[in-house]
Amino acid sequence: MKLRTFYIFIILSIAVAVLGYLNRTEIILQLLPNAVTNVMESDKISDLGDGMHIVLCGAGGPMPSSNRSGPCVAVIADGKMFVVDAGTGGVRNLGRMRLNIGSVDGVFLTHFHSDHIDGLGELAMMRWVTGTHTQPLPVFGPKGVASVVNGFNLAYGQDAIYRNAHHGDAVAALSGKGMSPVSFEVPKNGTKLTVYDKDGLKVEMFSVNHEPIHPAVGYLFTYKGRTALISGDTTKNDNVELFSKNIDLLIHEALSPELLTIMSESADLAGNVSASKIFYDVLDYHTSPVEVAEIARDAKAKHLLYYHIVPPLDIPGLKTIWLKGVDQVFTDYTVGEDGTLFSLPENSQEIVEIQSIL
Repeated sequence: MKLRTFYIFIILSIAVAVLGYLNRTEIILQLLPNAVTNVMESDKISDLGDGMHIVLCGAGGPMPSSNRSGPCVAVIADGKMFVVDAGTGGVRNLGRMRLNIGSVDGVFLTHFHSDHIDGLGELAMMRWVTGTHTQPLPVFGPKGVASVVNGFNLAYGQDAIYRNAHHGDAVAALSGKGMSPVSFEVPKNGTKLTVYDKDGLKVEMFSVNHEPIHPAVGYLFTYKGRTALISGDTTKNDNVELFSKNIDLLIHEALSPELLTIMSESADLAGNVSASKIFYDVLDYHTSPVEVAEIARDAKAKHLLYYHIVPPLDIPGLKTIWLKGVDQVFTDYTVGEDGTLFSLPENSQEIVEIQSIL
């Protein structure tokens, strides 16, 4: 009798599954409105709580990678979100992480290499229309930022007219389109300059060495007793170490000389002279993973987050080569990926890491 009951249960389960499959479109249509409403009502920024939160919206460099988009770091404090650099894919990752793009209050640019700015136009447009803003997006940076901003504003000018014509002033007021530059002279070595100070959040700019690219800067964020420093692109730099003293979180770029040398030599053997030269040339204006670890150790940083990972580490085994020698120098580190999140609760020593919120 028990066996018969079991078989009846199996048959009924199969029947229900088959009916569900045959009617899946109708079932999904019934469930979808509530699911979409729940997503629209969610506020991931508020859910993070007070303190300072750092999210990698892009953990990679200019080379394509499956889990690391162009350089982009989101810093969240006092319910506001700021973005440092706007590489390809960063704004879409913010959307995937359910971080409201309309909440972006400002962008800080470290320098004007294409991989750090090529998502800027999309970010400004999405922030404008999803947040119904009536003022342009402020973009902070060293001298030269106005040329970058004006170029994107010109390129997206017609798009803004279309969106206003389609959605009207209530959603896309023309007064809120585009970006407005906020420019600063690069501080001298050994000094830093306050470029933002509002509602408890202070952002300070300092110079780094990315020659022949100039200007190039990094940023120090301070909020309610917590600190995070973003290096931008640079060689091993005394300013980074100086301003990272006892910092909670050091977010630093890194490039593997060993892997890039292999790539340069391989491109040369393949007859690709241009690629060979590019891979060789980039060796002299970035920091190696071991050098970054030395900075973190000497500055007594509490944790190190690697970003702007070059080259991509998509092939198994490359990460081990990339990190060669790091553990002998500094062990409190994370190799970032898109979606890596660090939370620094206010006025505490706690550092909370989530490998990815994507």
